[in-house]
Amino acid sequence: MNKSMRRRFKLIFLISCTIVMLLMGLTVGGASIPIRHVFHVLLYRLAGIQLPQYVEVTTVGLIWNIRLPRVLLSFVVGSSLAVSGSVMQSVLKNPLASSYTIGVSAGAGLGAIIVISFGISASFLGMFLMPVFAIVFGMLTIMLAMVIAKRVSTQLSDYSIILVGMILSVFITAMIRTLASKNASHAQQILRWQLGSFALRGWVVVGIVSGALLLLICCLLHDVKEMDVLTFGDEQASAIGIEVAKTKWRLIMLSTMLTGVAVAFVGMIDFIDLIAPHVIRRFFGSEHRYVIPLSALFGGLFMVFSDLIARTILAPSELPVGTVTALMGAPFFAYLFLKNGAKKRREL
Repeated sequence: MNKSMRRRFKLIFLISCTIVMLLMGLTVGGASIPIRHVFHVLLYRLAGIQLPQYVEVTTVGLIWNIRLPRVLLSFVVGSSLAVSGSVMQSVLKNPLASSYTIGVSAGAGLGAIIVISFGISASFLGMFLMPVFAIVFGMLTIMLAMVIAKRVSTQLSDYSIILVGMILSVFITAMIRTLASKNASHAQQILRWQLGSFALRGWVVVGIVSGALLLLICCLLHDVKEMDVLTFGDEQASAIGIEVAKTKWRLIMLSTMLTGVAVAFVGMIDFIDLIAPHVIRRFFGSEHRYVIPLSALFGGLFMVFSDLIARTILAPSELPVGTVTALMGAPFFAYLFLKNGAKKRREL
């Protein structure tokens, strides 16, 4: 079997796993729903085909108003974070870089928390301001992280930028806790938001995040050749006419926007942006025309899986989805950190 056939087989397998996981997200829960009932409800809502008598009206509401928006939102948020991580790792040439490890998620979270603290997060104005504030604060955080890391190491080494990002994350988390303590009326909402959740998010949020994801991924796909060239070094990129500084900052801005929109509506969910790009590069190679869309697909699959665990493992109680991703992602991060350190030692 040649390389093209193997890649095609793996792609079919990934798509099949994604479809199965989406269907499991709709059928598995506090109340299990037969898969044929799910198809009947979808046909009824999308095509107007009459429901069979054995499908209850409550099932329609459960699938269409609760589970389907939740599953779709978890998928697009996972996709957004995964694509953001794949771009940051490529631009910074750092296998440990992600929105979480360099503090972007924490910065975006602070922006969203500020809006929540004013008590307008559920209003139309709040729906607009939350992603705006999240993007702005996320961008400010990554700029600050890179400036400080540049002073520590002119080459932006793996350890310096990760260390600076972690320090900023701790500092920003302390600021968020201060805001929570000063806003007792919103403290519970802020706490839930910090832990991450897809519960009780409607179709409006799904539409906003999905629209942002499609637009930003299309912009990033326009730059896949530039990202491929940048992986060989700034000098090679400059030699063929790429404006390295402008291209890097444009890509960082787009990836930060992806993180900001996702974080603004569902809270801080970590490690998806670190895990997904590594898995895709391992099985599909490093060409960004594959890495970007397939990271989106795997990130969405992984997030739906994580949310399914969060709402079923302790049913009828529900774990924060951020806790589930952290439990799976922290060991993965430790593995990458140790592997990268061993590689550096071999090179010396």
